Amino acid sequence: DWFYLAHQRMEAETETVAIVTQPQFAQQYRQYLEEHGALDTAYRLQKQLDGSVALPVLCDKLYKLRFLSQPDTVAQGSKCKVSGIKNPVPSKKSSVKSSHRLLQEDVQALVERSGGSWTERLRDDLPRVWKRHGDMAVLNERCFQAEIWKTMEPNVWQVVAAALGVRRVARAGRVSADDFRTPAVTLLLGDNGWVQQVDNGIRYTFDVTKCMFSSGNITEKLRISSFDCTGEVVVDLFAGLGYFTLPYLVHAGAAFVYACEWNPWAVASLRKNLELNKVAERCEIYQGDSRQLPLCSLADRVNLGLVPSSEEGWPSACRVLRGDRGGKLHIHHNVSTYPHSPAGPRSGESMQPRGKAAAWQGWAQAAAFQVRDLLREQHGRPWRTEIVHIEHVKSYAPHIDHLVLDLDCRPC
Repeated sequence: DWFYLAHQRMEAETETVAIVTQPQFAQQYRQYLEEHGALDTAYRLQKQLDGSVALPVLCDKLYKLRFLSQPDTVAQGSKCKVSGIKNPVPSKKSSVKSSHRLLQEDVQALVERSGGSWTERLRDDLPRVWKRHGDMAVLNERCFQAEIWKTMEPNVWQVVAAALGVRRVARAGRVSADDFRTPAVTLLLGDNGWVQQVDNGIRYTFDVTKCMFSSGNITEKLRISSFDCTGEVVVDLFAGLGYFTLPYLVHAGAAFVYACEWNPWAVASLRKNLELNKVAERCEIYQGDSRQLPLCSLADRVNLGLVPSSEEGWPSACRVLRGDRGGKLHIHHNVSTYPHSPAGPRSGESMQPRGKAAAWQGWAQAAAFQVRDLLREQHGRPWRTEIVHIEHVKSYAPHIDHLVLDLDCRPC
């Protein structure tokens, strides 16, 4: 299906987060990021097609800096945004010898020590990219397919681990078609799949064989982290491991979050993650179907972070939104555009009045009307809905865009 193909395409690419600004301000931004320890020196600054400059950044440092909403504090008259760079160019300092080169040399040596012949086919069977979660490397399913590797277990996985600087190795497969979208991950070296990692200054732990970690939504996590939710009650209808629940609690300052999730493995991870980040006392978990959430008229803000569509959660979102004064909905959706539409913005870019924006605006307006009607049904009085912002998170394919609609909802 399209999601699997898109997932495979992303597996074949490296992506990092960057701050994009006008070229005349690039050096000022570089100096500012260096001074605050947020510049990722593993990659070079890159000039974009529109002439702007992308500065790779360390996400765990970036969330602490509030200049995104006030770029004049870095350079007077400048503008900036968070974006993603696919296949960033390594800096000279970091590319002395890549992990891929080390992996090839060490695996080749193992094959030859074992009496085998190193061939181009074996070289092409090695992974060029992998995901790292703490002390575990997760390889993609297309690598190490030759029969020779089975005869060299577990030695080959020990060599791979040493070359990649990890202790455990796993291989990902096709995501299961069950309701929980369980990842088909096989452990090749190690005795359990539980890992820990830090993302956006937040600690996460999860079992890679049971749960997927959505590292690709970093721009949206950073955006949520910049919200001021002081005193607010938030409902997260599709909480997962806490991708958005935790930024609301740790960085945005929400007073309380109700997190709904039906995957028992994700719930187990979410409980651990709340404890790890010392915010468990400000969150209540509802394990089950978000359509049956037993809450009503208490939320200042509702997060609907499910793609390809969160529409199944809209009635619940309208029910839990405060009936006396309303609040905001953050609605995730994958919007398809026609092939003849001009190219749209890149990851992390906001709506622009051209290209794909017409399709995005059309979807947003339809959603606003539908939510308005649902609110009237749920609360028994007229409501107004206003499109505040449309955020482009990423593209799965040339004509499928992951968007977030910020919708302000108020009783009339």
